[in-house]
Amino acid sequence: MKHTTTPLGLGMIDTVPLHEIVYQRLNKALMAGQIRPGQKLTSRKVAQELGTSDMPVRAALSRLQALKALDPLPNGSLVLPPMTRERFSDLTASRLICEPAATEAAAGRIGKADLKILRRECDGLTQAARNQDIDDYLMRNYEFKFSIYRASGSPSLLFLIETLWLQVGPFLRQFSGRFNGALSGILEIDYHEDVLAALERGDAQAAGKALRADIAEGAQFLLAHGEFV
Repeated sequence: MKHTTTPLGLGMIDTVPLHEIVYQRLNKALMAGQIRPGQKLTSRKVAQELGTSDMPVRAALSRLQALKALDPLPNGSLVLPPMTRERFSDLTASRLICEPAATEAAAGRIGKADLKILRRECDGLTQAARNQDIDDYLMRNYEFKFSIYRASGSPSLLFLIETLWLQVGPFLRQFSGRFNGALSGILEIDYHEDVLAALERGDAQAAGKALRADIAEGAQFLLAHGEFV
């Protein structure tokens, strides 16, 4: 007589390859401006910091190099590519197409629980600026915006936006010290509250317009006050 085992309904445990975990860590660090322009990266140094072997780090760094987020140096290390005015303007133009579109799409899909999370992220973003904490500000800026973009339901738009942010994210550190030494001055060109208010109303067009203004005015400020090669 055969004995059958009744499933418990627990489901399978997802396993994520180590190189994918490493890639996601580096991906987020770049987009959130945690890696500074000019900072050199080696697979050995990154592996040591992450407590992993060299091979998955090499695979992750190769992917980022293919996405133009990192440039190779003659000694084998990698570095963030220099930012020119032309390149920054081109990246901004693409952002102004993709990010408002994702925001408008998210407006019709985002739920009450998501809006509560966005409110916490928005408040934290404001407080980080008042605290003069550029690292915290950039991380919360990333978290706030990408919470919206992920809610758009468009993997293709999300991929395009991530690719753009891999290149522009580190340069956003240029906001630090540019407002007469007070990062809180950035709130004058910050439209996060307007974006959130529009999403809470379910007004897709207004949310996209506010997000577009946030990108455009921030870019104009950096073009006027940032340091380019």
